[in-house]
Amino acid sequence: MTNKAIIDYVKNHPAGKVKIAFSDIDGVLRGKYISTEKFLSVAESGLGFCDVIFGWDVADQAYDNGRFTGWHSGFPDVTARVEISTFRKIPWEDNLPFFLGELQAPDSPVCPRRLVKRILELATGQGYTPYFSQEFEWFNFAETPQSAQEKNFKNLRPLTPGMFGYSILRSTLENPFMTDLFEMLGKFDVPLEGLHTETGPGVYEAAIQYSQLPEAGDRALLFKTAVKEIAYKHGIMATFMAKIDENLPGCGGHIHQSLWDKGSKQNLFHDDKDKHGISNLMRQYLAGQLHCLPFILPLFAPNINSYKRLVEGAWAPTTLTWGMDNRTVALRVLPGGKKSCRLETRVVGSDVNPYLAMAGCLASGLYGIKKKMKLPFEATTGNGYLQTAQGTLPRTLQEATAAMKGSAVAREILGDAFVDHFALTREWEWKQHLKSVTDWEYRRYFEII
Repeated sequence: MTNKAIIDYVKNHPAGKVKIAFSDIDGVLRGKYISTEKFLSVAESGLGFCDVIFGWDVADQAYDNGRFTGWHSGFPDVTARVEISTFRKIPWEDNLPFFLGELQAPDSPVCPRRLVKRILELATGQGYTPYFSQEFEWFNFAETPQSAQEKNFKNLRPLTPGMFGYSILRSTLENPFMTDLFEMLGKFDVPLEGLHTETGPGVYEAAIQYSQLPEAGDRALLFKTAVKEIAYKHGIMATFMAKIDENLPGCGGHIHQSLWDKGSKQNLFHDDKDKHGISNLMRQYLAGQLHCLPFILPLFAPNINSYKRLVEGAWAPTTLTWGMDNRTVALRVLPGGKKSCRLETRVVGSDVNPYLAMAGCLASGLYGIKKKMKLPFEATTGNGYLQTAQGTLPRTLQEATAAMKGSAVAREILGDAFVDHFALTREWEWKQHLKSVTDWEYRRYFEII
């Protein structure tokens, strides 16, 4: 739709309101309804929006170490810009007009969507057109927010029982929900390539159709919230926690990516003459990600819970490895053909902020191209968990954050302002975790100690 057609749709919608939203640092959508009149008055000039969305955590607790905003600044309004190009109709809200936006403050590098656009400018400036997509695994429970709270999040009822990946049977059991997911997400301009059950009770997996940036990030971010909202309509709760139970597989948010030429006619990752079908440019991109991965891991594993997923034998990588169509390595090359040759970064969990994860993938890949890096070792064959010679990933959020904060590489590819802000938010997250007394501690120590 043209901008004029979008504005006309907003003017003529009977609801008399518009929904707008912005991504916070954790990838949680923060927004509100505004009247049609208000929207029309700010569509081009921007509006004021409280910068607290970059000054608090997922529980709305203000960071005590914040610099961008905080008690010291009074949490002021900053200029926020609505992106007309992100226009969508919300099918489960009578096709209400919806827009994403960006906060344009002096330290704007802390805005996740703006970070993606900044890295994208580097790519396009070098003649590359990045195509990205993300796939998500997540658990679904036959619960409501109220029932889950009342149960203290224990003994929640999975939507379906048992371990039944790729199950045609289970997709029939909850078909109204699965059908609504596929159809409503499509109408919401978050088209899916596939949707199926994954191994684990009540687990689904969806692959989002690829697109250019920042649209790919928009789709992934909106996917997570849309799934939760559609689930509500069916009396279901969806969670994108990276690890829901120590005895069950974790949930990945793998990112697929490729670089094309300026006109999007040639896949620059593909090379017919190479024995693996991959180009030297792709090898440099791969090498850059391998090199940067230990220093930007919090972008791919941002929470305490993220590191419970990154354990051996749980379908998530633990080593600095790459391989050809190998699901045990950190970076899985899918040579395919000239249209489908791509890289899958498998470290990424379902709990990420998609903007930050995609920015990390692209920035580190471009770093490898810029430095003309060579792959330091051959493709891993067999079990990647056993290939520890090239290094392993940080084991905790604290370790990973310290590596990122002190990394010259992370600062070069992401910028000092972003690294400083993001690192302090992860340090805060670690401190909150240290205060908690867990069920594990009760089971281990209550009687015996």
